[in-house]
Amino acid sequence: MSIPTSTQPGAQAAPQKDEEQRLRELGYQPVLARRMGGFGNFAISFSVISILSGCMTLYGFGMSAGGPSVMLWGWAGVGLFVLCVGMALAEVTSAYPTSGALYYMADRLGGRKWGWYTGWLNLLGLLGAIAGIDYGAALFTGALMNLQWGFTPTPGKTMIIFLCILLLHAVLNLFGVRLVSVLNSISVWWHLAGVAVIVSVLAIVPSHHQSPSFVFTEFVNDTGWENPLYVAAIGLLLAQYTFCGYDASAHLSEETSNASVSAARGIVRAIWVSWIAGFVLLAGLTFAIQDYVGTQESATGVPPAQILIDALGTSGATAMLLIVIAAQLFCGNAEVAAASRMVFAFSRDNALPGSALWRKVSARTQTPVPAVWLSVAVAGLLALPSLYSATAYGAVTAINVIGITPAYAIPIFLKLRAGNRFEQGPWHLGRWSKPIGWIAVVWVAIVTVLFLLPQSSPVTIDSMNYASVALVAVLALATIWWFVARRSYSTPSAYGNAREQAEIAADIV
Repeated sequence: MSIPTSTQPGAQAAPQKDEEQRLRELGYQPVLARRMGGFGNFAISFSVISILSGCMTLYGFGMSAGGPSVMLWGWAGVGLFVLCVGMALAEVTSAYPTSGALYYMADRLGGRKWGWYTGWLNLLGLLGAIAGIDYGAALFTGALMNLQWGFTPTPGKTMIIFLCILLLHAVLNLFGVRLVSVLNSISVWWHLAGVAVIVSVLAIVPSHHQSPSFVFTEFVNDTGWENPLYVAAIGLLLAQYTFCGYDASAHLSEETSNASVSAARGIVRAIWVSWIAGFVLLAGLTFAIQDYVGTQESATGVPPAQILIDALGTSGATAMLLIVIAAQLFCGNAEVAAASRMVFAFSRDNALPGSALWRKVSARTQTPVPAVWLSVAVAGLLALPSLYSATAYGAVTAINVIGITPAYAIPIFLKLRAGNRFEQGPWHLGRWSKPIGWIAVVWVAIVTVLFLLPQSSPVTIDSMNYASVALVAVLALATIWWFVARRSYSTPSAYGNAREQAEIAADIV
């Protein structure tokens, strides 16, 4: 863990640098409302990671790709490596606390092209995350309605629920960052209390539980692949997908007090708290499985829902599902906030088609309203293939992981390459900076390859892993658009240019 310079033994207490002045030094005129505290900043990353969203939504995948042993030990191992990634990223965030986050860091440390491609990867991941989270919430809502009213969750009906959730999140984000911060703070306690309630009830109510040897050693392979190491490797997707989105703390840094420290701490705290709580949740669910095959083939379409039904009955399962769905709604709302800030920041530097529109900020709420609408609209489009293919949701999940995970490693790698040229912020890792940084980079390289691999055999159009297609598509789009926008795209070296001041002022509407 970093020790801020001002609190190291023997050091004199340094005055806290004015964050608005720091933002100007980085080249930007402050236009967003700095109304989020340290807890709120931690809360947005914790809400986006959302163990009650990721763990629950992909639990069925984990049951087939390795089973209980891979889910539990994979979670423990992946969490440790992700913590290294988070600490290394937090160190760079402390030095560059801007809404652009990853791409701004890459631009400063590696140059315009590094920033450009990092930005497009990060944007793809964030928009894919909105689609994945909110579609997952729609699936669970359909399962709840099936329990209560016999509702049949067809792809078309699920899509309607999904679009309603997207609309809700867009509207909530239009009220300003203060409401977003309050909802995220509630979300933290909702998630922690929710996990405690679900696990406690599953431990007390059912008369039968699985044995510890089943939970921690049982290996299940329903993927069609014969190699157990390959199956275990792709089974890590459950954990790696869930441990995504903690860059939200960095994207909200222009709206956070003492962001140079608070945003960095927010990233790290969100990861380790999720790591512990997620392990408890997965263990609680797995101990409570009554019928493994029956859970996989659940009529609800959501295996965790079947675990709850078998263990608690319909009424108890309904109550637990309400906890999960509320958590997923908190998660999606936080992700819309993070993605819209990325859209705003990328447009501020003229990187997107129609940048002049997407960077506009409401004078009343100091919220990037057009960026919010663009974020939910693109997320809606990304999920449309779910109407025609049962594997489309998995493809959206893959888009999220393959976009955002490499983007985490790029600024870390560039920081390592820069050596002493990198000027640390007040939150840093000291002598652990290089070893933790290299662990992070190597881990991201490994999982990026893993998540491009096919997840089931035989490989058909329906079972193909479309992450590779998504990666090629976004890199091709970024390359084509580079030749169109390379003259206009740039991050400012320092705020003060009269033309830039006039443009920024004009974008507050």
